Amino acid sequence: MAKQPATFGAIAGFQEGYEFLNRLELSASGVHRPTRAGIGARSGLGAESIVLAEGYEDDVDLGDVILYTGQGGRSSSSGRQVADQTLTGANLELARSQTTGQPVRVVRRMQSAGGLFFYRYDGLYRITAHWQETGKSGFSIWRFKLEKLSSTPVLPNSSAHI
Repeated sequence: MAKQPATFGAIAGFQEGYEFLNRLELSASGVHRPTRAGIGARSGLGAESIVLAEGYEDDVDLGDVILYTGQGGRSSSSGRQVADQTLTGANLELARSQTTGQPVRVVRRMQSAGGLFFYRYDGLYRITAHWQETGKSGFSIWRFKLEKLSSTPVLPNSSAHI
């Protein structure tokens, strides 16, 4: 199967607040193509999208401002950081998106009142800064500051439809 071309910015037919039942539905929409990874990026082109799914202990989600932790160095069993991150791969593409000014689509994993998880597209953000620091577990991480582009405020744990 051939790779689809990179798509930066909005995806036709999917407005802010659109909800997806699972990662497969989210991937098929093109809003966030990877079915597991938190960063959708194209080598040499930048990052298209991210998913906030409470996977990294250092993430800070303030709604319109996100301090996003890069990928790598996290234990899949404990969820804690167990090794240093590097500015390579998808992390490098997030940094590239800051340089180019390309918007990044943000999706949040949400939980309904009934306890089921779903994914909500929350619009376009711009990466305004990135830096390396020591995370909560004592390992070097890459942080990315994302700021919402539109004036519609987003609450990190709100749901428009469920």
